[in-house]
Amino acid sequence: MEGESNTFNLHSISYHSSVGKGNNAIFCFLPLIKKQEEGIQDFMDTLKREVLSERVRLVKPSGIRKFFDIINTMPDVISLGVGEPDFVTPAHIREAGIRSIQLGHTRYTSNYGILELREEIAALLQRRYGLNYDPRTEILVTVGVSEGVDLIAAAITPRTKMILIGNPNNPTGAVVPQDELEGIARLAIEHDLIVAIDEVYSRLVYEAEHISIAAMPGMRERTLLLDGFSKAYAMTGWRIGYVAVPAHILEAMLKIHQYTVMCAGTASQEAAIEALRNGENDVQIMHADYARRRRMFVDGLNRIGLPTCEPRGAFYAFPYIGDTGMTDEEFAEKLLFEEQVAVVPGSSFGAAGAGFVRCAYCTAYDKLEEALVRMERFLKNHQ
Repeated sequence: MEGESNTFNLHSISYHSSVGKGNNAIFCFLPLIKKQEEGIQDFMDTLKREVLSERVRLVKPSGIRKFFDIINTMPDVISLGVGEPDFVTPAHIREAGIRSIQLGHTRYTSNYGILELREEIAALLQRRYGLNYDPRTEILVTVGVSEGVDLIAAAITPRTKMILIGNPNNPTGAVVPQDELEGIARLAIEHDLIVAIDEVYSRLVYEAEHISIAAMPGMRERTLLLDGFSKAYAMTGWRIGYVAVPAHILEAMLKIHQYTVMCAGTASQEAAIEALRNGENDVQIMHADYARRRRMFVDGLNRIGLPTCEPRGAFYAFPYIGDTGMTDEEFAEKLLFEEQVAVVPGSSFGAAGAGFVRCAYCTAYDKLEEALVRMERFLKNHQ
């Protein structure tokens, strides 16, 4: 019987196991075989039981993705919904990824990521902020930045361990001023807190230089600095990011990282190396184009009667629609079906966003102009 295969069928479900000397794998199926005639229904009934936790079931689907799915079924839609650059990843970066595959670089890398990439990231952080990170022990390459919560001092309790910030901010496009960052830093030091800061839009700051809280006095050792390549280099689909953090914290993060994703894709990592080495001109070109779109679109929203604060970073405008008499969800739904313009309800980002909608101005300039025409017509039709 050594090496013989044993296959049997429970109704339309096929099971297979190998049987050999000293191999008791088949015994795990014996209870099912015994029940084949008298208890199959019991087995099948288990599939009808609730297997998801209540916490998971209560999580609301992404409001952004909800509208994105609808958009895909409609022609002539101008999408201001998903925050994704309309630029294609620059050719030399794409070619680096292609070259990686052609060379057969298709295996796992170190859990930390390719050392060469970590060295380039460390060099970038030193150039931009004067921060020194050991690429061997203090930088981890991640699958995007998503692998981060408004703060007020009154929210801090003895159980609080971390402050999470996005700067520049999604969905408002706001940039935390330096004096407020300094205040957050003092608060973190006073209460002995870690600050996790998502800076994926750090290359998209307008009329100012980006300031990282990690570079402030006393903050390097208590900051988790998250950044990536999706926005600045138009590499959303490559899913590549990184975290820079003191070694003793990174060691703990690595334990989770290695069991959940193992490592980022090899081709994506090698494309990211090319982006850091030779992509600065691409970043500057895209930044200038976003700045031009921002100025036209934000001015246009204010002109047609949708009050909009000046976004200082990222590529989002967050106009107030409360005066229309509609909720943000009603506004977004009607605008989509009546004028084929897709925006995201502000409440998708939390209760504080109610009465606003998020508009991503990372689409083409002429489409933004047409979106304003349609939105103005929509507002007039609903006065």
